[in-house]
Amino acid sequence: MNSQNGFTLVELMIVVAIIGILSMVALPSYQQYVIRGRIPDATSNLATRRVQMEQFFQDNRTYAAAPACPTTADTTTSKYFDFSCASAATATSYTLQAVGKESMTGFVFTINQQNVKATTAVPTGWTANAACWVTSKGGTC
Repeated sequence: MNSQNGFTLVELMIVVAIIGILSMVALPSYQQYVIRGRIPDATSNLATRRVQMEQFFQDNRTYAAAPACPTTADTTTSKYFDFSCASAATATSYTLQAVGKESMTGFVFTINQQNVKATTAVPTGWTANAACWVTSKGGTC
């Protein structure tokens, strides 16, 4: 009797097709997961900077010239976001923003002196929400 070991070409092609289909489903889901995992980098830094702005205000009774609201963008704190003030801080107001870079390009998160959080820009396929910081593709917070 002649016994053969191994796989036929048809069996291998079926396995390759199954792996291809699984990859087509899994890769986009993983990419969205990674993006959602990087959003807290912006939101936590904005929240920290807001606390620093309020501490500065308590000490100086003005937001103007606060170190947490730089005139030029802070590009070193985060790998995925640049932090700056959307406009110069005044004695009574400010708007901090986080602008995405590299794989987070297209995202812009803001917070102001009244603790109003907004997502003012998102990449294609995402839904912006002017009332909160978007944490998922559908625009939920």
